[in-house]
Amino acid sequence: MQIGQHPVPGEILADGRDTRLPKPALFNYTSGAMQTASRIHTPRLRHSLPARVLVVCALALAVVSAGQPAAAQRKGGQLLIYSIDVEGGQSTLIVSPSGQSLLVDTGWPGNNGRDADRIQAAMRDAGITRIDHLLITHYHVDHVGGVPELVKRVPVGEFLDHGPNREDSASTQNGYAAYLKAVGDKPHRVVHPGDTIAIPGVSTIVLAADGEHIGAVPGITPAPNPYCAGERQWPDDPSENARSAGILLTFGKFKFLDLGDLTGQKEIALVCPKNPIGTVDLYLVTHHGMNLSNARAIVDAVHPRVAIMNNGAHKAGMPEAWQTVHDSPGLVDLWQLHTAESSDAAHNSPAALIANPAGAATDGAYLKVVASSDGDFSVTNTRTGETRNYARK
Repeated sequence: MQIGQHPVPGEILADGRDTRLPKPALFNYTSGAMQTASRIHTPRLRHSLPARVLVVCALALAVVSAGQPAAAQRKGGQLLIYSIDVEGGQSTLIVSPSGQSLLVDTGWPGNNGRDADRIQAAMRDAGITRIDHLLITHYHVDHVGGVPELVKRVPVGEFLDHGPNREDSASTQNGYAAYLKAVGDKPHRVVHPGDTIAIPGVSTIVLAADGEHIGAVPGITPAPNPYCAGERQWPDDPSENARSAGILLTFGKFKFLDLGDLTGQKEIALVCPKNPIGTVDLYLVTHHGMNLSNARAIVDAVHPRVAIMNNGAHKAGMPEAWQTVHDSPGLVDLWQLHTAESSDAAHNSPAALIANPAGAATDGAYLKVVASSDGDFSVTNTRTGETRNYARK
């Protein structure tokens, strides 16, 4: 070999140097990476140095891409929120830009692990394999029932709830007992209004829990709520719904409100005579769109730009609640997890905004929110792939 020439892969030079490409380490390739690698790694071909460098670099890129989780490949600096279809219960997965996760409720038990399957599908999309914080809003079976199955499959960093069950119905008592058994000796914390959930890059504060509510949110000056004056009287609610833990999540200029199944009287107490929440960008319609919740004084006061109703095909999505949210000042879109089949066409959103419409061959499609700290966000209907973008005003 003459001076100035480049070694040829596969040659052993006169000075004893071995120029053969080293064998790559064993990786768990994806099929796409395996195909890429098989195309670019042809042994003992004679290349110039630039071509050989390209071979090595291409192989390295294929290996790195195959080994990275989805979270590392997605655009950085974004918050993900998944409204998961648990057929009229709640399960909302929140993943911060740091990859830390908060799961709010777990859906129903039984159904061959259906709701755990759907939570894991959202986790895979987000590129995570564990739940850092699991918040149970209250102990009704459509919120807490999925915990035992989920913890068999997924590690959970800490369990959060409002404290002991306050309802004496057999279903709720059984759901609570199963939950405590699943928690066992794992980290567990009872949350109170004003407590926070530590997620890097995101502020998450508990607004309500165990029938109590916050007086002021740090950084927000409570303002008189003009919608209180016309609000009707709501009945007492002795059920676990009124004990729901509710949160306000803030990511830069983006705000998301989830109050679990908090009912009318407790909603009014939270925002009247003064509203400590301010306005929000995204509102998870309280109580799946039941007419026991979604008092106009709170919905209009928080002034959401977009709302998601996690109703079932034959559960909630009631006309009164739908209309209140739909008519809220400044609302752009009201998304639904299902067509409310017990309602009418006038009280259902357009099909493009419904993840699982009536008559669909399958269900389980979720709604995916991607938010930026400047307040811009999008919602994607995973059934159709359609995305709507909402620019910060």
